[in-house]
Amino acid sequence: MTQAKVNRMESQQNPHSIPTAGQTAHGKALPGPGHAEGSPNAFLSSLLGAACRLGPAEAAAALRHQAGSRVDVLAVHPVLDLSVPPAWLTPAAALARDSLQANRSTTGPWSAPGDGSKGPAQQYLVAIPLSLTELPATAVAFLIQARGEAAVQDIRERLELGVSLLVLSGPRQAAQKREQDLRRLHQAMETLAALNRHRRFGSTAMALCNEAAAQWRCDRASLGVLKGRYVQVRALSHAESFSRKMQVVQDLEAAMEECLDQDCEIVHPAAQEATYISRQSAEMSKKHGPLAMVSLPIRYGGKVWGVLTLERPLDRPFAVDEVEAMRLALELCTARLVALQEQDRWFGAKLAGRLRGALAALVGPRHTWAKITVLAAFAALLFLIFAKGNYRAEASFVLEGTQRQIVPAPFDGYLKTVHVEVSDSIQALATPLAELDTAELRLQLAEAKADEAGYLKQMDAAMRDGETAAAQIAEANAEKAQAQIDLLEYMIGQARLLSPLSGTVVEGDLKRQIGAPVKTGDILFEVTPLESLRAVLHVREDQVTDVRVGQKGRLATASYPAQRIAFEVERINPIAEVVKQKNVFKVRVRLLELYPWLRPGMEGVAKIDLAKRPYAWIWTRKIINWIRMQLWW
Repeated sequence: MTQAKVNRMESQQNPHSIPTAGQTAHGKALPGPGHAEGSPNAFLSSLLGAACRLGPAEAAAALRHQAGSRVDVLAVHPVLDLSVPPAWLTPAAALARDSLQANRSTTGPWSAPGDGSKGPAQQYLVAIPLSLTELPATAVAFLIQARGEAAVQDIRERLELGVSLLVLSGPRQAAQKREQDLRRLHQAMETLAALNRHRRFGSTAMALCNEAAAQWRCDRASLGVLKGRYVQVRALSHAESFSRKMQVVQDLEAAMEECLDQDCEIVHPAAQEATYISRQSAEMSKKHGPLAMVSLPIRYGGKVWGVLTLERPLDRPFAVDEVEAMRLALELCTARLVALQEQDRWFGAKLAGRLRGALAALVGPRHTWAKITVLAAFAALLFLIFAKGNYRAEASFVLEGTQRQIVPAPFDGYLKTVHVEVSDSIQALATPLAELDTAELRLQLAEAKADEAGYLKQMDAAMRDGETAAAQIAEANAEKAQAQIDLLEYMIGQARLLSPLSGTVVEGDLKRQIGAPVKTGDILFEVTPLESLRAVLHVREDQVTDVRVGQKGRLATASYPAQRIAFEVERINPIAEVVKQKNVFKVRVRLLELYPWLRPGMEGVAKIDLAKRPYAWIWTRKIINWIRMQLWW
């Protein structure tokens, strides 16, 4: 129970009345009128103490006149634990009633019972009416000692002046109360403003702890959130990260759970009249302090959602007004904290919370088809998330031979004859493919031989005549002619085109081009062995990073789409190429199955088995990658 609640209960209690009931007075003394706070009784106790010091007076009492002859005692100074009222209190009550009726101060002598002295009275009673709207029909009675009327008059005037000055502190007290309430509201609004500057739960919880520590001058503020059956510390002031294995964090969680279990504010050091248990708070204060601590439960929806704990040195304990200000700040901030915690949870947690809320309607007898649809959708979602399928890379391909022999034109000339057609099988260096016309070459050869014979005769004649220089020139010309002869004979020998590789002619339909001119290097025939084929796949660049050498798959040609041919990846070209206006990487694969109908140049679709992945990932991969590229994730 907080001190504010205790004060409210005190103000509602019936004050003790005299003299018929013979009850004792009860009051509570405060340090002084300038610091009087709380209930009117506390203010009166402070007022009486200050007035007795100004008077001076031996004792004083605040008395309220009720209907009839009843007078209630509101406060007494000094505060004594008496079973019966003091003797002077009964005549003081009568004097106070007369003072209230006359609306002025009254004075009367008083002698203690049993005092038989006949001299002048040494003790007097002085009653002064109070002008307080909070306490109507209230007077203050003082017991003084004085010698003579002059001394009594002097003391009474000082008491009247002191009471009047102290009564003026009543409005000041109300102003202080309003200022205190405004200060509480300002602290609460400052805390809420600090929270509203953040959009995530973690930063908001940190802002709450930092702001609370700053507002109430605490060394540390901690926020714990209920998770399951236990409290977990989620934020510490001025600490970006911490470990739950730390001893101080474990002690904080124990103190928070103590507050959560009792569902009330726990202040340490606790007041004498406190009814709550603060064992864990006291233990933490002893181990990590000494500390003054306060733990406040954070309630949302009628349940405790979390706990806020604040710590500061033991010489500055938490006052009641500070606890009330903290409570107001938490009541304003709780809704935002809870909302941000809900928003910051990942999609699965949010979905689980909504499903939990819908379970009550799900198990009921109504909306059968809707429930079946929901269950089917949920089952499909589970299947997509947990069931795995083959993740494949799909690519177009072209068949080509593992070996390839190109037969070009050996020299410039004309096609004389063509012996083969496309798809004909040939033997290496045995089956002629075609022949080039060598008539011109042979004429050149005859001319070169004639030149050579002429140069040889010139050389012989020069040597016979002793003309050495002419003989050497003729010899050089003869050697040149011989080189030309060798070249022409070699070209004539190459006129019959042969393939060094056995296989099938896959290119070279030249029978309709007999007599056509050809140039050196022109490709005339291409020979490939059909029993050894491979495929070249064109894999898109978004999937080539998943392709590895040794992976297997299947391909189907456009000619036989129902026939699946197994293959194995052999090589991945590291450089991208543009094929059909698409950026692709060429991947060479080895066919594990061969069929007679396979031919180089056939095209189709191939699929490489990359890995086992969830169906949801396989089916959403492209759209997620597209979104990432668009949003630049």
